[in-house]
Amino acid sequence: MKLYYSPGACSLSPHIVLREAELEFELVKVDMRTRTIDGGENYRTINPKAYVPALELDNGELMTEGPAIVQYLADLNPGANLVPPPTDPDRYRGQEWLNYIASEIHKSFGPLVVPGGSEENKERAIAHIHQRMEIVRDAVSDRDYLVGNRYSVADIYMYVMLRWADMFRMDAAGWPEFVAYRAPIDERPAVDAALQAEGLK
Repeated sequence: MKLYYSPGACSLSPHIVLREAELEFELVKVDMRTRTIDGGENYRTINPKAYVPALELDNGELMTEGPAIVQYLADLNPGANLVPPPTDPDRYRGQEWLNYIASEIHKSFGPLVVPGGSEENKERAIAHIHQRMEIVRDAVSDRDYLVGNRYSVADIYMYVMLRWADMFRMDAAGWPEFVAYRAPIDERPAVDAALQAEGLK
């Protein structure tokens, strides 16, 4: 498999999952400014959506959208326990969180990275992200992880969002509940290996 990624982008989530699940893969770096991969090839010829992540399967098929990719990867190695089995209601609670993080938090960072965005729009986006993160903060205030109190792909996705909150110096990144929630994830060998591989440490 090949994971098309950009350092520190949302593609960090499936990158971590690949390592947690101990799957064989190749990393292909995408320059998101020029939409090219190493060697100058136009990334749009690989992924018409032109963003990361994208996962090229061994049969050549392409899979996109981070929440779908992480669930697929986790299911390739059930022994890694990154998603509950299909008969467990917690599997669908995990999908709830993946959808919430994607639509309410991840997407809300857009105005912060769009060139030429107004300060007013950025302030509005930060306020929106803080409000949405309060829901996650409350969920982890009395437990270690989001789903059934076990580490899962939902936590990996949220971890990346907390790294983004750090990058934009948001108060939410320093909330005590998030500091406690993030600490054991920071210490995981797969997380460390992914950060090292992307040049983020």
